[in-house]
Amino acid sequence: MVPQRDNERSDHSRHCARVGLLLFGIYVLLYAGFIAIVVFQPNLLVLRPLGGVNAAIVYGMGLIAAALLLSLVYMVLCREPAGRD
Repeated sequence: MVPQRDNERSDHSRHCARVGLLLFGIYVLLYAGFIAIVVFQPNLLVLRPLGGVNAAIVYGMGLIAAALLLSLVYMVLCREPAGRD
């Protein structure tokens, strides 16, 4: 029989794996959107929506910010439960 503590860790690990895959999928969709624009509508990337900065830079910085935000979401959702050794 598996001890309760090992079973809880296993459940927590599975939960974190699912959360990680979901967040990774979200990031892949964001990145795929960028690649789709580069391939199919490259003229959109020369637009200057924010104070003279072109859309390629804005989207690229948005991807970096999204990666940081998703990592923070993962950290919050997958932290160890209180009271664990």
